[in-house]
Amino acid sequence: MSATLEIKNLQVSIADQNILKGINLSINQGEVHALMGPNGSGKSTMAYTLAGHPSYEVDSGEVQFNGEDLLEMEADERARAGLFLAFQYPAAVPGVTLAKFLRQTINSRRKAVDPEDKGISIRDFRKLLVTKMNLLGIDHKFAGRYLNEGFSGGEKKRVEILQMAIAEPKIAIMDETDSGLDIDALRVVSEGAMRLHEENNMGMLVVTHYQRILDYVKPDYVHIMFNGRIVESGGPDLALKLEANGYDWIREKYTEQEA
Repeated sequence: MSATLEIKNLQVSIADQNILKGINLSINQGEVHALMGPNGSGKSTMAYTLAGHPSYEVDSGEVQFNGEDLLEMEADERARAGLFLAFQYPAAVPGVTLAKFLRQTINSRRKAVDPEDKGISIRDFRKLLVTKMNLLGIDHKFAGRYLNEGFSGGEKKRVEILQMAIAEPKIAIMDETDSGLDIDALRVVSEGAMRLHEENNMGMLVVTHYQRILDYVKPDYVHIMFNGRIVESGGPDLALKLEANGYDWIREKYTEQEA
């Protein structure tokens, strides 16, 4: 059964400041949605809230994922249910190799389904890891390196996509994945994400400021967030309009409405 992420009137605060002011959005597995907007509009707040970051306080609203109350789940439960967040700034984890981290990811999901599961064998895991690394053009030497330690921005983002390939989520949230990437790295990371979307029917919510990532990650729907609300929704042409005109028309239109 295909998964659906259904957000209804979501209002969220951080440090007693109201950031999200009533978000309504529905994402079906297999769909690609782009969420755009100027700095401070609430895009990353929404991404981290959906992933279960403890600093974000849900004031009201509801989020259903696969028919379950997402807001009642812990962050690890959300991940095991099939929701994935690719971070804007992936953290380094000294002392934990990439291979160990990814194998633990697989085993955690398997044990959630069957507590008696003894986990993936080392042999099967190695075969899987090599296949996924080849798919994404990642050097096999990265498997023995500590997670994200000393990685460039592009390498960190590629590893995020590798994690996504291993986890095989139903819906992935990509929070400003294009941040800090040069053109070549952007293309590799974006094409890797699209390959997973096509092969696994993965749904995607791509959070970004700019059109450039959407040259590779082709959205079915584009939404514009401003001042904690989704104020415009449409097709790919909406992103092109933003690229041509910037956000001034959004600020003028919706600042006037709120005045």
